[in-house]
Amino acid sequence: MDDFVCNKLTEWGLSEWIDRFKDEEIDEEILLHCLDDQEIANLIPKTGPRSKFKKRLKLLRAEQNTTNLETESDSTQEHEEAADSDQVLPSTSNTTDNGKRKMAPQCDSSKWQSPAKRRCDTALGSYSERIILSDVKNIMTCVHNRLCLEDNTRLNAFLKDKISYLETDKRELIGVFGKTGAGKSSLINAIIEEKNLLPSGSVSACTTVMIKVEANMQNQKYEADIEFITKEEWKDELWSSSLGNNADQEREDDDDYRDIVEKLSALYGEEWKNKSPESLMDNKYFREIPEFLNSKRKILTCESAKELSAKFVKYTRSDSKEGAGKEVKRWYWPLVKCVTVKVPNNELLQHVTLVDLPGNGDRNKSRDKMWKGIVGSCSAVWIVTDINRAAAEKEPWEILESACNLMGNGGECQQIHFICTKSDLIEDMDHPSATDVRALILRRNMQAKEEVSKEFRKNAQIKKHFSDDCLKVFTVSSKEFLKEKCLRPDDTEIPKLQEFLQDLNDCHSETLNYVSGAYGILSLIQGARCREVGRQKADVCSDIEEKMRQELDKVRKPMEEACKAFVKCLCDGVEISKSSCEKLLKFLRPHRVSGRGFHRTLKCVVENNGTYKPKKGKEINVNVQLASCLTDSIDEKFRKTFPNEGNCGPFNGVINAFSLDTEKLIHKNKDVKLQLIFLKTEEEKVKTKLHKTIRDGKKKIYSSLTETMEEIMQECYTKAAKFSGQDTLKNMRDTVERHVYDSKNTMFEQAKDAMLARMRGLKESILKILEETMQKSIDLSLKTDDFSIPDFTTELDMVRLYHNDLKGSPDEETSVICITDPPGPTAAVQL
Repeated sequence: MDDFVCNKLTEWGLSEWIDRFKDEEIDEEILLHCLDDQEIANLIPKTGPRSKFKKRLKLLRAEQNTTNLETESDSTQEHEEAADSDQVLPSTSNTTDNGKRKMAPQCDSSKWQSPAKRRCDTALGSYSERIILSDVKNIMTCVHNRLCLEDNTRLNAFLKDKISYLETDKRELIGVFGKTGAGKSSLINAIIEEKNLLPSGSVSACTTVMIKVEANMQNQKYEADIEFITKEEWKDELWSSSLGNNADQEREDDDDYRDIVEKLSALYGEEWKNKSPESLMDNKYFREIPEFLNSKRKILTCESAKELSAKFVKYTRSDSKEGAGKEVKRWYWPLVKCVTVKVPNNELLQHVTLVDLPGNGDRNKSRDKMWKGIVGSCSAVWIVTDINRAAAEKEPWEILESACNLMGNGGECQQIHFICTKSDLIEDMDHPSATDVRALILRRNMQAKEEVSKEFRKNAQIKKHFSDDCLKVFTVSSKEFLKEKCLRPDDTEIPKLQEFLQDLNDCHSETLNYVSGAYGILSLIQGARCREVGRQKADVCSDIEEKMRQELDKVRKPMEEACKAFVKCLCDGVEISKSSCEKLLKFLRPHRVSGRGFHRTLKCVVENNGTYKPKKGKEINVNVQLASCLTDSIDEKFRKTFPNEGNCGPFNGVINAFSLDTEKLIHKNKDVKLQLIFLKTEEEKVKTKLHKTIRDGKKKIYSSLTETMEEIMQECYTKAAKFSGQDTLKNMRDTVERHVYDSKNTMFEQAKDAMLARMRGLKESILKILEETMQKSIDLSLKTDDFSIPDFTTELDMVRLYHNDLKGSPDEETSVICITDPPGPTAAVQL
């Protein structure tokens, strides 16, 4: 047995059979060309693993055969095309059963090639699935167009609505954090294999602009979609800076002052000095970006990544005397909220968006809101840092600590990838060989992984939201991946990150979801046309409605028990909060900070509803601080109730378990099989919808504690912000302290009640959506006949074949794609 066979069995999740294959001396040649069904049955006697192996082997053999097939003679291809032309095209009969005849819309039948004659290269992986998805979309478009010409009955309207909502574009977000110089841009460029896309190196980074990188699904161009903050927001920033007045010299030492000076210098050069905010809003400063003045987006389109990078650098980066930004006269990044860079022909980004994020949000409200929304929607987060101080560097861990509540209980993050960059950089060695360098690099990589994992395990703040299993550490070298001087590509671990993105690009689930929905709709159409099954439909309807009542009870009870469990946790949190007010207000008297310095900080806090984001250091958030005892009391329970990993727990778990047992009913009631197939697909669709409802709802539940605190403190913040002159710091402190102590017997109770109300609201919403959706589907499938609906038998047959193939039907006779011949020029694609 060779490594090829061993690797394939491991890749397919069949490693337990490796010893068996070794004993029988199965090598690559035997695997690809010789094994038949009987020999496979002898090697893998268990039905489940054997079926999985046979399907994987079929696709592997087809993949190996692709090159041979592409070089087949033109005459063979012409022969197949001639055979295609003899196939019967899908039915688009324009006569309904009631004798009415209407002109049917013309469909491009070339897009509906008979599945029987698909070539082998379209049977492979995601490519074949895209072909299937395209075919089924064309079929359903024609079905929808036909239905639009018929009478708008209740069933007709329902069907058109269902077809319209078949398509969903689910995108996975990957948040990429890291300080300037950590190598984020180089990493992203290497992973998506676009060396010149994101500027790096000589151009200084700007930490306020979010950059999204995704696939361009519309055309073959490189594009940058630039979204600006509003004119009003920029005007507010100018006024709040008070630069129009004579600022005290002491502000030169203020980070916030330096921050606004950096922004103004980037946008206005030296012209901003001694000018009023009104003057700086003159249109002459924005001639190159009229989109900003008109509240529109700016779109840049180029033929190459390098050309686009040179164009959008002024919207994302700071001043530079060399490199990509040396020709730029005016920098517009202070006005930019987000830049979306779109890359053509990139499989890794088809359903994935990489987002280069600032470390701790932004003082601009719209940018900060977008930042929080993105962080809370990331399914994975990459923390990028230099390998030399991966575990000891403070900033990466501060980023994780400050954002973990948004990503964990308040978000949907399932994995944290700690990515140690520049692994190829090592200490000077005397005349090292490439082998010695590689060994040293790999040894240091292992050490870095161990140190980072150890640091993660002992961080209590992060562990409230993430288990040890959520962390993966990568040691990467973008430079070595591109040049391969000392390291092999796999040593750089870039391929591992590419594989992770490919797994997220789950084209199969997208295709299967659409095809399953289409199959259900077409089944309902044909079922509604069936006559003489009224009695059977009534009996099945009675059974299935009783089953639904039972299943709804099974869904309701665990959710109610979960709500009760939170009552106790929150009551404990309320009592702890009441007795901890002094501790919660410690931020009002920080150590080693002068009164003059803290005066400006506290002023910013009360003017911004309890929050302040300094240029450097941790964010101050009074509302989070006041709610901290409550969140501590429920964090562990919340993670178990709403886990980000997998659909389990008392909410997602009971939705997963919900079932009307339609498959069992199909075996007993063949005459209403079509209607039951539709109900099965509707059941799966409503589950998917409810998982999203739960995901969004749990974020709102978790954030309710902090939001309630902000609402209760709003009056206090407004009052404190009005103080000026002598004793301003003392008056602001006294106002905040007095409000908290006066409200402590009610404010924490209010926050508790708000969280429980949202949790109960989510429970009721789930039950309502589940019951109403399934009841409507039952009514229209088992209580409604509509003989005026056109006949779509052929379309149903085609979609059924596609559906069976995607589901891995064991019956090869019903499969769209069945590759049975061994690889070679004569391999056939059969129906």
